Amino acid sequence: MPSCRASNLGNVFLSTQPHQTLSQKAYLLLHDGLTMEGIAIGKSGTTGGEICFNTGMTGYQEIYTDPSYYGQIIVNTTAHIGNYGTVQEEQESDQPTISGLVVNEFSESFSRKVSHESLQKYLEKHGIVGIANIDTRKLVRHIRSKGAMNAIISSSLKPDQLKVELAKVPNMNGLELASVVSTKEAYETGDPNSAIRIAALDVGIKKNIVRCLVERGCYVKVFPAKTSFSVMEAWNPDGYFISNGPGDPSVMGYAIKTVQEILKTDKPLFGICLGNQLLALACGISTYKMHHGHRGLNHPVKNLVTGLGEMTSQNHGFAINEKDIEKNPDVEVTHLHLNDQTIMGIRLKNKKAFSVQYHPEASPGPHDSRYLFDEFVAMVRESKKVVRRQAVVGS
Repeated sequence: MPSCRASNLGNVFLSTQPHQTLSQKAYLLLHDGLTMEGIAIGKSGTTGGEICFNTGMTGYQEIYTDPSYYGQIIVNTTAHIGNYGTVQEEQESDQPTISGLVVNEFSESFSRKVSHESLQKYLEKHGIVGIANIDTRKLVRHIRSKGAMNAIISSSLKPDQLKVELAKVPNMNGLELASVVSTKEAYETGDPNSAIRIAALDVGIKKNIVRCLVERGCYVKVFPAKTSFSVMEAWNPDGYFISNGPGDPSVMGYAIKTVQEILKTDKPLFGICLGNQLLALACGISTYKMHHGHRGLNHPVKNLVTGLGEMTSQNHGFAINEKDIEKNPDVEVTHLHLNDQTIMGIRLKNKKAFSVQYHPEASPGPHDSRYLFDEFVAMVRESKKVVRRQAVVGS
């Protein structure tokens, strides 16, 4: 592909950065035997993981850097990927967390003035193996029919060697990954003089979630996944947040215990995605692995409290077991997915705690659900007022 001539066309900028035409052959093998041939993108080599697809029309860099995708190969359903390059500020973590990438048409050049570099250079720099020129429509239909499964991409192995390497890829069921992607050291962000202090348990947190809390006047301290409740409580937070993240929630006994201890304090608690599953598990409600999960920016959800609908950003392969809700009368379903009726949100009737299965910070995605951050902050403010009134009465 020839390099593009530099030209300002309104807000469009055509990259003049030289690049080499991608032509190295690569293969994709799924666990059920489906094999597809394409060309290598990103770093040359071999990678494996659970294959799943994202239906978002934009925001590929945010998707690739979402820690919830750790251990997964992402298929973009959008036909053109790479055409607007990459921007450092649009990352949801410090680097890509996906195991591999599958796309239809891949662009080595980019057409956005603010972009720092091409997606090809970005993937190479971060060691991400990918494959392009794949019939992603056929592949997505296959995954929707057969379900999410392990797969392998390789530009260095022969087709007859792929099966041996694929057998080494661990199954997502029973896999604990949150502690792998979590911060190694606690850190604080926001205004230290803020009246609201939020302790966030990082089991794969996205940067925009923290940003949404800070924008609402919260001083946030983000703790590593396996931080004990006593350490978090010693910081004297006014409320707790449980983040999104990767892996099987049912094997995260350490985090389930932490959530149970948080609930005993009766301080406000808000969870997103994996945080929603952990709140459910803390209340005796089981989770299960979905057939192919929900991943994209166009998932319709109904708020059962207000009766209103929301278009939401989602990324999860596990869900709450609706049959278990009846076992705990203190748990109320607040949101439902309108496509398959899976539970998208719960709240506790006897505690100041609620959670949703989707991403109200929506990066990328629609902003219909940002109100949930407002509700959490309002809950924290009201809780502080109650504590102050009780202190006055007690004195």
